[in-house]
Amino acid sequence: MRNACRRHLDDLKRSDGIRFDLEAANHAFGFFEEVLKLSEGQFEGQPFRLEPSQAFIIGSLFGWKRADGRRRFRRAYIEQGKGNGKSPVAGGIGLFGMTAAGEAGAQIYAAAAKREQAGILFADAVKMVRHSPALARRLEFSGGPGREFNIAHHASGSFFRPVSRDTGKTGSGPRPYFVLADEIHELPDRSIIEMLERGFKFRREPLLFMITNSGSDRNSVAWEEHEHAVKVAAGNIDALTDPTYLGEVLDDTTFSYVCALDEGDDPLNDPACWIKANPLLGVTITEEYLAEVVAQARAIPGQLNGILRLHFCVWTDAETAWMTRATLEPLLANFEPKVGTKVWLGLDLSQNRDITALAAVQRTGDRDGKPCFDAWIEAWTPGDTLQARTLRDKQPYDVWVRQGFLQAPQGENINFRHVAQALAEYDCDYDVQMVAYDRYAFRRLEEDIAELGLDMEFVEHPQGGTKRGKPTDAMKMAAKSQDREPQGLWMPGSVRQLEEMMLEGRIRLRRNPVLVSAIMSAVIETDRWDNYWLSKQRALNKIDAAVALCMAVGAAMSSDTGGTIDDWLKSLAA
Repeated sequence: MRNACRRHLDDLKRSDGIRFDLEAANHAFGFFEEVLKLSEGQFEGQPFRLEPSQAFIIGSLFGWKRADGRRRFRRAYIEQGKGNGKSPVAGGIGLFGMTAAGEAGAQIYAAAAKREQAGILFADAVKMVRHSPALARRLEFSGGPGREFNIAHHASGSFFRPVSRDTGKTGSGPRPYFVLADEIHELPDRSIIEMLERGFKFRREPLLFMITNSGSDRNSVAWEEHEHAVKVAAGNIDALTDPTYLGEVLDDTTFSYVCALDEGDDPLNDPACWIKANPLLGVTITEEYLAEVVAQARAIPGQLNGILRLHFCVWTDAETAWMTRATLEPLLANFEPKVGTKVWLGLDLSQNRDITALAAVQRTGDRDGKPCFDAWIEAWTPGDTLQARTLRDKQPYDVWVRQGFLQAPQGENINFRHVAQALAEYDCDYDVQMVAYDRYAFRRLEEDIAELGLDMEFVEHPQGGTKRGKPTDAMKMAAKSQDREPQGLWMPGSVRQLEEMMLEGRIRLRRNPVLVSAIMSAVIETDRWDNYWLSKQRALNKIDAAVALCMAVGAAMSSDTGGTIDDWLKSLAA
């Protein structure tokens, strides 16, 4: 948001034809404040008095001009906390475009993932028309009260309507002047926006106006637009990781207003930062309400991510994210594993086009009577499909390959001989104690292991939450000495052990974007007994590296404590 303001001030000094037309901006301001009337609640029937953030958005969209006099901005991305008046602003922009922007035959569309969602924005516009004598005299509705589906301005041949999924499938297709896209974070794909944008070719000054809360899916339309908007505002292609304002002209046609917290802000404990994500705090949304929301987040952890997303503009990594970045970042380091020492391995094999991951952990000491570990991963993905999956998954696999973090041998499937050769190198360089594996696709690897003559202990470690692996002889002996039933490796136990290590800072992770992406994309699945494990089906990105790491930790804890997972969990509880 600050960068957007810096960009505005810098652009005022430009001499390349881009200029700010104060008269045009005032024309838009006048429409909002003198023609439009708000509806519902405490604002019922009141003039639409623009708050500073709203004036900045509207003034920028309609005030900035190109050298030829046409409006500069063709696209706008607005990201704010819930309840900050995004929909009324969008509805007002739609009514302005239909009646006061001088466009004959203006087609204004409210678009969203579902027609019901588009109808919310459209309903705001309907209510504003009904409360405005000036507009009510000039506009006509189709549909009865509460069931309106079209607003017509017959004098200019213009209309305003919510979009349906069938728009453009019949007839000549839409020729939008303004597209008002609501809740971008809920769009399943870009198809509806692309279809409407194709109609822009018939307009001299079209506008795509996107409004949204923050989301959780980084393989989404909203995240792509968020990324682009943040970079454009900063004039810095690296603005996602370094928001420093550089002022380079990256896209002169996009306006962005992205609210966000600053690094180190804690909305759960510091109300002073709330206004950063809620520019209308104290106007449309109260501190009392946000305090109640924060209290709810503290009391019900399962609601935390949704509250951070909707009210504080925090892009969570998953709807029910397993791990936070604040926990992960301090654990990342660049180090070289100690050759010749004991290691435990976790192996997650892929069948076709996914990622195959091998994780390794080695014990480095103790802290408060608990073991500490170093951990790292290796990963493989099929080279022949690399580019296609880079585009499909929206993950920089090709970059990771160039940087040496991901191996991409030729072929459309992973040749497990590469994995077997890596195991042979570990067998040569380290004292391999155990290789924990899931039965899925393991038979193919067994052939390569046999060819290389590897003599290692492979122990089954199922990946779901319903099945345990078979106990080893060592596990059976330990159980017998303690007069209990032997139990094998189990994913809920392994996940909890890794969690404990990460939360207590007892594990160091060798920096690798494949592993970071996997951990930050992981979500959990829980059963009725509160056992939980990492769910590949629900994860947004590939989490194979995180699963392999859990398996390696489970193997290490089972062996290193001389007992089983349950023994370790009991010791933690004690």
